[in-house]
Amino acid sequence: MASKLQEAQEHIQQAEKYLKTSLLKWRPDFDSAADEYNKAAMCFRNAKSLSECKECLLKCSDCHKQNRQLFHAAKALDQAILVSKDLNDFNSIRNLAERACHMYQQHGSPESGAASLDKAAKILDSNYPQEALSLYQHALDVSLIEDSSRQATEYASKVARILVKLNMFDQAADAIRREIGLHQQNENYGSIGRLAVALVLVQLAREDYVAAEKAFKEWGNCCDVQEVQTLESLLQAYDDEDPELAKRALSSPFIRHMDVEYARLSRDLKLPKGMVTAPKAPIIENATASYVSQSAGGAGGSSSEPGASASAGDDEEEGGLC
Repeated sequence: MASKLQEAQEHIQQAEKYLKTSLLKWRPDFDSAADEYNKAAMCFRNAKSLSECKECLLKCSDCHKQNRQLFHAAKALDQAILVSKDLNDFNSIRNLAERACHMYQQHGSPESGAASLDKAAKILDSNYPQEALSLYQHALDVSLIEDSSRQATEYASKVARILVKLNMFDQAADAIRREIGLHQQNENYGSIGRLAVALVLVQLAREDYVAAEKAFKEWGNCCDVQEVQTLESLLQAYDDEDPELAKRALSSPFIRHMDVEYARLSRDLKLPKGMVTAPKAPIIENATASYVSQSAGGAGGSSSEPGASASAGDDEEEGGLC
């Protein structure tokens, strides 16, 4: 290991010599310096000195850039991304990937640039999903600019899934519709059916049942028989406020075997509450008779108060005696 560190230092010294100028050497030899920095980086990596390895790769990239060899400069940054992952230096990965992508685009290799963004996003996906989302969106934009619909569809799918993972359902619905549009351009109608199911689930997560029904009506003709039956049952369950029917529909095997983000969404989806019936009033035994108004019986009606009737009878008897 010590020999590798010594060898790396020798390569660095040689690189610095190539970068010096003199009366007879007006311009630095960036090409040779880049090669020496790359060799130093490999030695540091073998010696497990990752910080020094990354530093040499960045210097190698800068030398290639100065020499207008942008493709090689971007490749050096790609290697620096992997070293940053081993260093757990996640904060610098997004910046390195975006720099590499820009260089690839300038060189005329946008596919390589999008792939670099995708590779960095996969590293950040677990711990830094927001950063990964930005990289996937950037990769999607690059693919759309270059009219690479196949790659664009792949990145659009990743954007939609990570938005669902982040519970950003409004944006996720837009992303799924965008993905459906890309599949339409490629005439890949078989994939649209599964996306129709995903869109219905996302609209239900938004608690927008009208939008969920609209999505099914718009794209349901691309679904297979099992998907159609499941979606019909699911939407009927929400329309009838039937939680048991909704639970059975969401337990459908093909929903459980969708992409992880959509399967989790179906598991965590808020079920309808069910119809609530008003409780019946309790019956009270030996209750008194209901009160009846004196005017209810008209002019010939009698009072409902027994005391009043008795009093009237007594008055008549007293009058007769007199």
